[in-house]
Amino acid sequence: MRIIFAGTPDFAAGNLQALICAGITPVAVYSQPDRPKGRGKKLIATPVKAVALEHNIPAFQPLNFKHDDDLAILKSHHADLMIVVAYGLLLPPAVLDTPRMGCINVHASLLPRWRGAAPIERAIEEGDTETGITIMQMDEGLDTGDMLSISHCEISHTTTGDSLRSELQTIGATALINIVQQLSLEDVSGEKQDDSLANYAKKLTKQEACLDWHCDAQKLLRKIHAFNSSNACYSLWNEERVKFFSVALAQEGSNQTPGSITAVTKKMIEVACGKDGSQRLQLKEIQLPNAKRMPVAAVLNGKKDFFKVGLAFHS
Repeated sequence: MRIIFAGTPDFAAGNLQALICAGITPVAVYSQPDRPKGRGKKLIATPVKAVALEHNIPAFQPLNFKHDDDLAILKSHHADLMIVVAYGLLLPPAVLDTPRMGCINVHASLLPRWRGAAPIERAIEEGDTETGITIMQMDEGLDTGDMLSISHCEISHTTTGDSLRSELQTIGATALINIVQQLSLEDVSGEKQDDSLANYAKKLTKQEACLDWHCDAQKLLRKIHAFNSSNACYSLWNEERVKFFSVALAQEGSNQTPGSITAVTKKMIEVACGKDGSQRLQLKEIQLPNAKRMPVAAVLNGKKDFFKVGLAFHS
């Protein structure tokens, strides 16, 4: 089969690398345009483009497919199948219909549970106990196509966006290879989704990453863990942002102002939360302004008097 691969971030690059290692090398790779990064604002190749260049696979980066030239180039590959993994573009019908067998998508959710841009984060944030990978035949809707393969994965109270994304990448790569092999025999049938069970996993925003310490401790924990890689939660300390990456629930105590520090030891910081401030969160990994993310024990070792009982984080 002649295959085109379309994707952009690390999650997609892992799937592309797994295909190549399995002897399934695309004839062409599509990725979002390179973006400037770092202090020097240099253009950096997307992770998917980097894998393509490493394996001498032609890489294309159209802004969209609204120009006839881009569609003509796509058709020139004479593809049987297009694999889409976190590409970042909603593909128009002209693209979906170009490959002989259409386009399939590796989606990080048990469809139709979470459709949209941030299924990994929303599953953790909402307290789902499981998620997974759905490989679907793409249609004109947003993650609405027939399901070709479903793989399950548990979510625990320690699961983070980082850890879940890594696990789903491995699960998805295995499922993708199996589906491609089945499609090569044209021996796959799809299952329609139940639209009544669908939820929209909206894109993460910087505004929602700001913590409200009046929220329930469990809700705060899930949000901090869910956002820990792509949109780290933060709160203000001395008018500067402190980011949070890992926390744990602690025993409830007396009513305190939500956001105030209730205990500091050599290894942990405890913060009051909830409507009446009786709930507690233990901070485990944070990032101070102009510093790296570190375990709280390492932060306190260098800044013993920076956090004190009675002082408070603010939204």
